[in-house]
Amino acid sequence: MPPETTKSKPAFAAVILAGGSGTRFWPRSRRARAKQVLPLDGERTMIQQTVARLEDMMPDHDVWVITNNLLSDLITTQLPEVSQTRILREPEGRNTAPACGLAAFLLEREAPETIIGIFPSDHTIGNVARYHMILRAGIKLAASGPNMVVLGVPPTRAETGYGYIELGAAVTPTTVGGEAIPVRRVRRFTEKPDAAHARTFLRSGNYVWNSGMFLWSARTLADAIREHAPAMAPLLEKIAAAFGTPEFDQVFAELYPQCESISIDYAVLEPRSAKGEAASELYCLPADFAWNDLGSWAALHEFVSESKEPRNCNVIEAGHDVQIGSSGCYVYSPGKAVALVGVKDLVVVETGDALLITTRDGSQDVGRVVAELKKAGRHDLI
Repeated sequence: MPPETTKSKPAFAAVILAGGSGTRFWPRSRRARAKQVLPLDGERTMIQQTVARLEDMMPDHDVWVITNNLLSDLITTQLPEVSQTRILREPEGRNTAPACGLAAFLLEREAPETIIGIFPSDHTIGNVARYHMILRAGIKLAASGPNMVVLGVPPTRAETGYGYIELGAAVTPTTVGGEAIPVRRVRRFTEKPDAAHARTFLRSGNYVWNSGMFLWSARTLADAIREHAPAMAPLLEKIAAAFGTPEFDQVFAELYPQCESISIDYAVLEPRSAKGEAASELYCLPADFAWNDLGSWAALHEFVSESKEPRNCNVIEAGHDVQIGSSGCYVYSPGKAVALVGVKDLVVVETGDALLITTRDGSQDVGRVVAELKKAGRHDLI
C-alpha cells in the first residue's frame, strides 16, 4: 500500500492544458477561438471556470497554462491573474506528453517535490466541494511516494468517446477532512473502445472513464518521462533549462517540434501499468463530482438540460423562440427569432459565416466537417 505522507500541505501547482482546437464545436469553435475560450454554459469561458475552481487549492496561485500561439493572447486577456511568463505557447502541437513533461522539468528545477495537477481546460464540474476533497486526497497520495494518481469517473453509459481505466485491488484509503477516500490500484488503460467493449466495461462494474486529470510530483513525472520517453526527455530538459533566459523562445521553437507527438497515457501511463498493478505505483481515485467534458453539442445539450424540466427539453439561445411540438433540440442563434415546429433531437448552430445542422446523434462527427473544409482550402472557416 502507498505510505502516508508526513507533509500536511504539499506544494501544489496546476498545469492547464489549453492547446486543443475543439473541432466538434464547430462553427462556434475555430482555431483562434477554440472551445476552451468560449462561454459554452454560462458567462465565464471554460478556461476561466477551470482556473476559478482551483483558486482555493492554491493560495499562491501557482498556475501554468500550456496553449498555442493562436489562443495565447486571448487566454492572457481572459486570465489576468495568471503570470504571462507562465502561459507557455507551444510552437507546434505535440499532444499531451510533451506538454505535461515540460511542466514537470520546469517545476523539477524549482521545487521537485511540488505536486503537479494536470487539468484539461474544457471540463465542467458540478460538485466543486467534492472536487476539492478528491484533489486533496490525490495530492496527499501523490506526495507520499513516487505515486501517479489518476481520477476516474464512474461511468453512467457505454460511452465510446472516452478512454477507460480498469481498476485493480483496493488499498488503504486516503483520509482527508475525516473522510476516507477509496483508493484502487490501476490494472490497465484502454483507449476509446467500440460499442460492444464499452457495454462489457459498463456491465463489469470494474472500469471507470479516464478524466484526463492526473496528480504526481514534478520529480516523479520527470523521472517517468526519462524512463519511458528517453528521446523526449533531453529535449524537454534543455527547454526547461532555457526558461527565463533571452534564448527561451528560440530553444522552445527549435526543440519542442522534435518531441514525439504522443499522449501522456500512451507515453507514460500505459507502459507504467504494464509493470503490473503491484509495482506500477499507479492509483485511481473516484472522480465522483459530477464531471462532464462537454465533448459535443449533444453533450452540451445534456448538461444544460439536466437542470431543466422536462429533462429532454429544447435548449435554445436566441433573441426569441417559439416551440411547437418539438423536443430534445439544441439551437444557438443569438439575436434571431427561432421557431421549432414538429422537430426532435436537432442541433442547429449559427454564426456570422456558417450554419451547422445535424442531429444530436450526429454531433460526434462534426469534427469531420472541419477536416472537409481543410481539404477544400476553406481555412477562413476553420
